[in-house]
Amino acid sequence: MSIYTQTARFDTGRALTEDEMHRMAPSIFAVDAHESRSARFRPIPTIEILRGLEKEGFVPVGVRQSATRDPGKAPFTKHMIRLRHVDAMQKHAVGDTVHEMLLKNANDGTSAYDLMAGLFRIACLNSLVSQTDTVDTVKVRHSGDAVGKVIEGTYTVLKAAETVMRAPQDWSQMKLNRDEAMALAEAAHMLRFGDAEGEVSTPVQPLQLLAPRRRDDANRDDLWMNFNIIQENVIKGGLRGVRVDAETGQRRRMSTRGVKGIDQDVKLNKALWLLGERMAQLKAA
Repeated sequence: MSIYTQTARFDTGRALTEDEMHRMAPSIFAVDAHESRSARFRPIPTIEILRGLEKEGFVPVGVRQSATRDPGKAPFTKHMIRLRHVDAMQKHAVGDTVHEMLLKNANDGTSAYDLMAGLFRIACLNSLVSQTDTVDTVKVRHSGDAVGKVIEGTYTVLKAAETVMRAPQDWSQMKLNRDEAMALAEAAHMLRFGDAEGEVSTPVQPLQLLAPRRRDDANRDDLWMNFNIIQENVIKGGLRGVRVDAETGQRRRMSTRGVKGIDQDVKLNKALWLLGERMAQLKAA
């Protein structure tokens, strides 16, 4: 499941309740730090941050918590919250894109408060974690007035990310030829499936990343649509291929897995966004 949960409805403009958040990501409500943290680590429950942000008009519309193999870390593990400003909570239609803030945190030492800009494309219900030229993320340590610093950081990211909201319109006007679309797909293919040495062993081909998953996305050759199709295929998985055993020659069908980890999700999304921005710059030039 992506950052976007079933309760994060785009058609009702409804924020999540605290009961819903507690069921999906109980670590949001952790009041203590994991035992591995030192006395200098100040555990500030994420719910306190969210309550402070709500007073500023930012409400949660989606949450997600990381899995952990250590049962003792489960109540403190990493979580991600999607936030929208109240002026973006009106009803939307399929095809719309909504600007959001993403807040990542953990009380087990694996994450400071980390604020990022994001876009929510309603057609695919996927997160587009975006970078901007002026600010990447704002990180707040677990010390001092964390609530105030996170609220201040939220406005910093929000202002810096104003250019992000122009991407859907600007990129929709940029037509890609087949070679340009393939270059984008090949770069995304390497990001998703390449190892540390740049080797790719998956039978899934770059061309498969350009295959739209819905009829409304077909027959469009602009950068915005190609970017969204590639991003959805990379993050959601489900791409099929046939793997051949080198020794036996036996053929086995396989399917790519969706990206589950919060950090991998964010890292891939940022890298894909950077690819889209670079292509947009080349087209504009």
